[in-house]
Amino acid sequence: MTNRLAIILGIMIVTALLADGFLNDGAATLFLMKRFLDLIEWVAFWR
Repeated sequence: MTNRLAIILGIMIVTALLADGFLNDGAATLFLMKRFLDLIEWVAFWR
């Protein structure tokens, strides 16, 4: 991954988080964070 691609990807992620915060009050980000925590617990079970 080049530096240029990493910067573009980072800007896209920050833009998506800001858009979710302004347009959806962060509901999508909260949902994804909860699902990610469930995934971490599930993976930790198999360790």
